[in-house]
Amino acid sequence: MELSIKTRILIGVTIFGISILTWILLLFNPGEIMTIEHCHVSASGPSAMSLQMMLEMNPFSSQLFGWGLMVIAMMLPKLTMPVQHIYQQSLRRYRFLCATVFVLGYILVWMIGGVFMTALIMGFNLLFPMSFIPGLIVFSVAVIWQFSPIKQRFLNLSHDHRPIASFGMAAFKDSFLFGVAHGRWCVGSGWALMLFPMLLPEGHNLAMIIVTFLMIAEHYEHPRIPRWEIKYRNRLLKIFIAQTRIKLTPLQAKKTTA
Repeated sequence: MELSIKTRILIGVTIFGISILTWILLLFNPGEIMTIEHCHVSASGPSAMSLQMMLEMNPFSSQLFGWGLMVIAMMLPKLTMPVQHIYQQSLRRYRFLCATVFVLGYILVWMIGGVFMTALIMGFNLLFPMSFIPGLIVFSVAVIWQFSPIKQRFLNLSHDHRPIASFGMAAFKDSFLFGVAHGRWCVGSGWALMLFPMLLPEGHNLAMIIVTFLMIAEHYEHPRIPRWEIKYRNRLLKIFIAQTRIKLTPLQAKKTTA
């Protein structure tokens, strides 16, 4: 069943609205959930006492909560088309619940990955407090991963929109499994890019914004043959420029007429 333009717009506005609200929360950074405060208790460097102090200053649960907010802010816009796919395949009374179950399955995978990511972030901060070295290391890995055939395979899989049962528990089960599968593909393709901003002692908000645009942009690209390839994925930028020109054309015409 083809979705109406109104429904598509409503899905997009809802998803981007939640993402923007989460971004605002992240930028205010209540309780310092997006930063890690730590200094070694002695000049000798990392130690069990230093680790204990870090965990007291930065509870693991708080850091994991911050990771979850980051996932919602950065990753939710990528789910617009999968949610539209679920709406197309579901009965009207099941649409919202199926979409919610899909998103929960998706976020669950990122949160499982976040346990390891958060542990890695805290480990790097223990070894290199307030240093750009961890960020540079992960940035180098992210650049290599960005153009690797393995990442392209994950990106190709993200275009696999599986059939969803129309009603009953089967609909919820299919939606949840679709969310889990989509989450695996996204984690596989974007783990390094997601990790990079969190390892920067300064400027991580700007880095998060840039990474968000890159990850959304590559999601809008068509599938490609997996191979080593250095190519910027700029389809989203082209769409943005084209839409801007379309909106500006009537305004320019009115000025010319006047």
